[in-house]
Amino acid sequence: MKKSSKITAFVALDIFSVVIAWVFSILLVEMNIGDTIVENAWWFASTFVFAIAFSLVFGLYANIWKYAGIAEGIKIVCASACMGVWFIVISLVSNELRIGWAIIMTALYFAELVATRFIYRFYVYFMNRLHNSGSHHGERVIVIGGGAAGVTLIRELKTSDKLKMYPVCVLDDDKNKIGQFINGVKIVGTTTDVKYYAKEYNASQIIIAIPTATKKEISNIVNKCKDTGCKVKIIPGTYQFATGELSASAIKDVSITDLLGREQVSVNLDEIMGYIEDQVVLVTGGGGSIGSELCRQIADHSPKQLIIFDIYENNAYDIQQELLSKHKDLNLLVLIGSVRDSKKVNDLFKKYKPAIVFHAAAHKHVPLMETSPNEAVKNNVSGTFKVAEAAGKNGVKRFILISTDKAVNPTNIMGATKRICEMIIQTMNNRYDTEYVAVRFGNVLGSNGSVIPLFRRQIQEGGPVTITDKRIVRYFMTIPEAVSLVLQAGAYAKGGEIFVLDMGEPVKIYDLAVNMIKLSGFTPYEDIDIKVIGLRPGEKLYEERLMEEEGLQKTANDMISIGKPLDIDEENLFNKIKELYEQAYNETDKMKQLVHELVPTYTVDNRE
Repeated sequence: MKKSSKITAFVALDIFSVVIAWVFSILLVEMNIGDTIVENAWWFASTFVFAIAFSLVFGLYANIWKYAGIAEGIKIVCASACMGVWFIVISLVSNELRIGWAIIMTALYFAELVATRFIYRFYVYFMNRLHNSGSHHGERVIVIGGGAAGVTLIRELKTSDKLKMYPVCVLDDDKNKIGQFINGVKIVGTTTDVKYYAKEYNASQIIIAIPTATKKEISNIVNKCKDTGCKVKIIPGTYQFATGELSASAIKDVSITDLLGREQVSVNLDEIMGYIEDQVVLVTGGGGSIGSELCRQIADHSPKQLIIFDIYENNAYDIQQELLSKHKDLNLLVLIGSVRDSKKVNDLFKKYKPAIVFHAAAHKHVPLMETSPNEAVKNNVSGTFKVAEAAGKNGVKRFILISTDKAVNPTNIMGATKRICEMIIQTMNNRYDTEYVAVRFGNVLGSNGSVIPLFRRQIQEGGPVTITDKRIVRYFMTIPEAVSLVLQAGAYAKGGEIFVLDMGEPVKIYDLAVNMIKLSGFTPYEDIDIKVIGLRPGEKLYEERLMEEEGLQKTANDMISIGKPLDIDEENLFNKIKELYEQAYNETDKMKQLVHELVPTYTVDNRE
């Protein structure tokens, strides 16, 4: 029903309520209905006007009554009280109507307001209770959390016709709540015994409704739920409850960040983003996973102009439309082109004079680059060299290279090319006034090619979930976390540094696969198989943050360290890069061996 139609319906109900209240109140004080109404016609008509006016004043036409609670009840009391005062005024002025009539009239009007506003909710509630009393259709749900979020969730589960779930019990670690009821659902125990209660109540799903809990607390609860055989979902934050509303979209699957058990890395970018404000900022690869998040966070800090440079027009278009919708005054320029194209790159720098460059454009997919090493060199090495050189020649203030922990003692061509990129920017720093730095970090959640969406898709398809080796471990960080640290590292830049991000504790990929299967309500190796397929070409069991000889120097942020710059033979490096460039475009079959000559720490993997 449209908003205007609902308001019209409520106005009609209010008028009807006034008429009914007048009739019954006159009957109850034993007066003649017809004569009394005729003799007090003006007062009768005024009641309609005041009833509508007070309903408007107290917002009784604007509320979503499906979600009404105490606040809405108070509004009804206030509107009824105001009407009661008016009825008393009428009784004092009128010769026919007495105080008793005013009291009865007020009570009847209040009852009718409650009935007209809450009748739909009562109807839905009792129909659902009637429907669920016999068969309990839908998934049987255990709600964890007996606070405000749990109350709201249980109410919605019981009244919504969209959420096909039925709450069977509540668990809360506050033992003082045990034995109490929430909307008819009993708080039976604590999360310590979640496995017992899942079996006792034959539950198929668990919803964690504690939006104020820390990541560590959520992680502990999730770990207790893993072996229940139930799907585990979570209410992610408090904003859903600001209006008392809860929708099916607010309930989400438990994510890897919930399993990591640590708080989101917090960086006060407002304190450090002065080097971005009122500057022309260029982001190469601005449509990619890291590049697009860089653009989002840069756009929040008032650049003079933000330039997105990317070869893939679809990605560039998506981030362009997103930024324009959120930042109406943003001076945004999107250019399509390749970092391999010298003329395009040089023209860009000469024409738009960027002061800050974030170089995120690169081929990053390890197995694909193993079979296309020449492309890795063309894009990563040659592209970085051309952009970095153009930056120096055109007076760029600061150049930040997005690197990877795979550049440390690389076993794949992608990592080896990124190591060369680090060498390029350290060398360029000696040649130009530009401050060149690199920021090195590991896997980011949600990026293109991430293992998380792969596992989720495999589970949805019934398995098997494929892992390369049971021993393999990786460091994980969310894209916004990594980018905020990249931006902060850029503020620390003096030139020549390789910044290394602290990615937290490493995660065993096999454990990750097992946990994702369990939290989806399945049993590993019974419902969903796990298949070990062997390390892919170029893949390591363990990633390293820095080379042994680099050492680490702390910064003001404990999450960011600086690797010691290494001595580089500049003439040899530039000659080798020229050779790599020529051989790559000649489509040599010996590219990996040529790269190894330049990066001795690179262990060539010759598996196809």
